[in-house]
Amino acid sequence: LPMAFRDVNARRHIGLQQLSSLALSGRTLLGPVKSCKFIVDESTNQSVLICSAVRLIENLDLTSAAGQLLNETIQAQNKEFKTGMSTLLFLVGAWSNAVLECLEQNIPVSAIVSVMSEGLNSCCERVQCLQISIHDVNKELCSGRVGPNALKRKTCQIGCDSLLNSQIFLRFQKDISAPEEAIPINSSSHQDDDRNFNKCLVSPLAGETASLVKPAGDKSTSVVSESVVTASSCNKQKFAHSRYFSTLGKSHISSQQSNFQEYLSGQSADPCECYGLGHLAMALSPGNQTSMKLLQSVVAHQRERAESSGSSQFNIAEIVTCCLLGLPESYSCVSPGFVTLVSPGQATVIKYLKDKPLRILLMDGDLSEQYRHLGFNRPCNVRTILKHPSLQEGRAGDSWLSSMLDILISFEVNLVLVKGNVCENLMARCIADGILVIGSVARDALRAFGQVTGAQPVTYLTQLNPSCVGSGAQAELWTTCDGRAMDLGELVPVRIKMQGIPLLTAVLTTTVASKMQLIEDRFWTSVYRLHHALNDEKVFLGGGAVELLCLSHIQTLAERPLQAANKNAVKEFHSPRLAAPMAEYKSVVLQALASGWKQYLSVVMCNTAKAASELEACTSVDHHLKKAADCGSPSAYILQEFRRGSLLNCGSGPFPDHGECLKVYNNVTAKTEAWRRALDLVLLVLQTDAEIITGPRRNQLLNSHVSSDFMFL
Repeated sequence: LPMAFRDVNARRHIGLQQLSSLALSGRTLLGPVKSCKFIVDESTNQSVLICSAVRLIENLDLTSAAGQLLNETIQAQNKEFKTGMSTLLFLVGAWSNAVLECLEQNIPVSAIVSVMSEGLNSCCERVQCLQISIHDVNKELCSGRVGPNALKRKTCQIGCDSLLNSQIFLRFQKDISAPEEAIPINSSSHQDDDRNFNKCLVSPLAGETASLVKPAGDKSTSVVSESVVTASSCNKQKFAHSRYFSTLGKSHISSQQSNFQEYLSGQSADPCECYGLGHLAMALSPGNQTSMKLLQSVVAHQRERAESSGSSQFNIAEIVTCCLLGLPESYSCVSPGFVTLVSPGQATVIKYLKDKPLRILLMDGDLSEQYRHLGFNRPCNVRTILKHPSLQEGRAGDSWLSSMLDILISFEVNLVLVKGNVCENLMARCIADGILVIGSVARDALRAFGQVTGAQPVTYLTQLNPSCVGSGAQAELWTTCDGRAMDLGELVPVRIKMQGIPLLTAVLTTTVASKMQLIEDRFWTSVYRLHHALNDEKVFLGGGAVELLCLSHIQTLAERPLQAANKNAVKEFHSPRLAAPMAEYKSVVLQALASGWKQYLSVVMCNTAKAASELEACTSVDHHLKKAADCGSPSAYILQEFRRGSLLNCGSGPFPDHGECLKVYNNVTAKTEAWRRALDLVLLVLQTDAEIITGPRRNQLLNSHVSSDFMFL
């Protein structure tokens, strides 16, 4: 088999260089203030505006093996979380450069892989102290809006004005009793501390500082059962869960319903009227005002329905989008039911069917003569000579169209929702007979209509029976907030509705065609951030708090005496053979790992205009690291600075409608998984020692300018 062979470790590692080059294009996409990019198709001269790593990678020419791996990694993160891709892309580039520097210093690959992997695991354990439960975050955010000066309270007082204060106080106690210098990379001391931490009791009085912290071994009557915290008299609520023992399980979207009924009842008297999750959504997605208003409207609608039906408060499966090009962005809104675009002919049928209860049919597939369901086995030993004989093509097609139309008429169906495509000829016949057929309907929309109308999806019209047909739906032309119906030329927006349907459509509007994809991506990112926060039941402190603690922790580990490192090398890395070289290179490799987070913080500060240059940003980061080290408890220092809003000057986000700054928070699982995926990709490419190319591209390389890098076999 002819092939081309290249040693990827010649001079510098080629795969890591490729990852670094690809990631460089996504630096401006990092942080809450992003710089959009135009992607221009050279063949059609059409352009699209993008503001996410996913869209960037989709439009890049990824011909290299490293580029393909990067694309697969980002797509996997996007498929699971819909957020964290820009962080992943940036860290891939930063850590690729860091590893290249390690290779230049002749550090063995095995040492780089082991130390970096263990270092990241240690950091993921260390930052658990910066996780705050969702209930506590909402308490903090909502209480800060009761009065105009609520966010200006003294932060040096570890008091009871919020549950977060109690957590800060406990963290101070924990860090003082367990200094960070005593924490090895593979230590389980954090887990032990957390178990002891949850056996403590904080009994703060209103307006006073917390006065009592009972250790785990204290058997006095003041100690209550585990994971129960008693709050101040102004917030008399008990929590039957702890952020330290919540399960980070993964489930399918169809069954992901974040059920927070206890939280609903507890927030019903909230004076800030944030609909329970409004402020949390804003804190998770700063700098995205249009999407925030839509998401808050979704939360309000679902909250109202939850109070009347007892269903889940926030369910992502009940949300779909409809993009309307030609209207200003101010027309974006949330409409109950299903909003979609149809042709003028279909709009005429809707005018005829207006205010009439419709008999509805749901189809789980295409509505065409050639469609066959997945897994269909065609007859064996049959060879098709001509698919449509020219003499009888029209006659055969007319026969199928007539039979399908007769089925619909016999069951008195006047609304058909199809998940896939619809035969154009059948569509025209249905319009002539006053039957509305809509294709490309989202699966969640079909599920919602089936739930309230009683309709059961079918794959073929020949399967139709009376029990499959639902009733009660209504169709109308979609109208704007001022009551006007819109005609966008070739397409007309319409709405299919029914009383009590668990479905909301976020109608996204813009007059700029290239901006539509950007608006939709931003909306779904905001939705999924809130969704994952509720599933995790906790969030990270934002504004660079987590990355700063990682830097501080890595700095502590890297500066440990070499003798201590040699002593613990075997225990930490589980391999006597690798103990000596790893202890020797440990400090350098850990500093390389830390450089990725330091660059991350610097770029975010520059993108948000908090620093004039990366040098100024790095100086600010170093200043905070020094103060955290001098404090003796870096996590307590970071918590205190976060509450003051002075952490790297990016711990809060501006929200003009509220006239003040709102604290910023990050998703827990999405962030840590982005870290792990980025490092796993870099280390995978690092351990690749050769590139072997077969097929037509081998011959292209033979005549290219890079042919000298290959050995042709």
